[in-house]
Amino acid sequence: MALQKIYAGSKLRELRGQVALTQKDFSAKLGVSLPYLNQMENNKRPLSTTVVLALAQEFGFDVTELSSGDAERLVTDMREALADPVLDAVEPPLADLRLTASNAPALARAFLELHRAYRQTHERLASLDEALGREDGQLQPSPWEDVRDFFHYCDNYIDAVDRAAEHFATSGPSEATIRERAVAAFRQHGIELRFQAVEALRHFDPETRKLTISSNAAPATQSFQILMQIALITQEKLLEATLDLARFQTVEARAIAKIGLANYYAGAALMPYGPFLAAARETRHDLERLSILFRASIEQVAHRLSTLQRSGAKGVPFFFVRVDQAGSITKRHSATRLQFARFGGACPLWNVHRAFETPGRFVRQLAETPDGVRYISLARDVLKPGGSFGAPVRRFAIALGCEVTHASQLVYADSLDISNASAYEPIGISCRICERTNCHQRSVPPLERRLRVDSNRRGVLPYEVG
Repeated sequence: MALQKIYAGSKLRELRGQVALTQKDFSAKLGVSLPYLNQMENNKRPLSTTVVLALAQEFGFDVTELSSGDAERLVTDMREALADPVLDAVEPPLADLRLTASNAPALARAFLELHRAYRQTHERLASLDEALGREDGQLQPSPWEDVRDFFHYCDNYIDAVDRAAEHFATSGPSEATIRERAVAAFRQHGIELRFQAVEALRHFDPETRKLTISSNAAPATQSFQILMQIALITQEKLLEATLDLARFQTVEARAIAKIGLANYYAGAALMPYGPFLAAARETRHDLERLSILFRASIEQVAHRLSTLQRSGAKGVPFFFVRVDQAGSITKRHSATRLQFARFGGACPLWNVHRAFETPGRFVRQLAETPDGVRYISLARDVLKPGGSFGAPVRRFAIALGCEVTHASQLVYADSLDISNASAYEPIGISCRICERTNCHQRSVPPLERRLRVDSNRRGVLPYEVG
């Protein structure tokens, strides 16, 4: 099998800036000529084996980051934006989009920000009550999307927060449970922890210094909420410093991101990086066994597996997604080449939707995307009870998966015929950017394809894709 060519000009330029070397000195360190380095930095040539080895040996660079998913994320997001009907006359070739994502990522993000602003304006105009109700008339970015993009382009891994949580969970007496560590930390800050049958999962009163956790919640949820409050109390400076670097545009986005970082800390403390990565490898990523070992929920374990992207100690690159019963994506992250639609729902052919039909069971799927990449996907439904009779129950489905090249590391791949091409089901990302011409579940025509309409013939769809 031929090795994939790596074009990483922007990362090469970024590294050269970090080590403060001129192109001449940098090329000498890498053992290549100055013109050759210039061509690589401008993506006119792929990185040679000599250069990849030199990056690791001379600079200690984690070469796995050369093929990270940033460029693919940008390409997917741009294709989805260009699928907007307002841009239906604009059909840049895929090669041009890849070149932009690799050579000018800042320009690509600016385009996406402009499209997002357009969508928000369009949606506000469609809701006159909301538009007329605004006194300032100023366009503001969606705080939720702003925060989701922050985590998306950070690879869902925040190193400083992750290491702080790991230190909290692993320092001190080894026999102490995570709850005992939390109680000790609360005691140092004069906080009383109590459990009561209340509606809110967590409530902290700064004046009385009392933290109330719902006794109706599941044990894993209780632990998570306790650790989240630990982050907000003991890691204030770290969280604020991280938020300063993110430079959110609105107060609301910063507030949402702070909650997101506290959630991240809680998950990382409940499942500390080193021990969790070792256990994941030992159990071959058995979610149920990991759930028991770390006293976490299945969803918490799946989400944590998708964050194991620490430089020099990376886990299997997973994608993770959560959808509601309407098919809308409520959580998404991918460390793989598979990217999710920024707007709308997930592909209806994906097994995550089938999880609602088989409650309490894992659903396995071998899937192939239009670019020919094959994946193994695991899906399961998730219930969030209200805690009492008559209380609303929230239902979701989660999916965790990776490229099939990592199948040997997953217990869920056992007994699946991964060598059989016909075993892979065709899935996509979003109908408007999916190029499959024979999909029976297609809802709208694909971008960059001509349609043939024959009034005398009707197949599965009222048109044929050229």
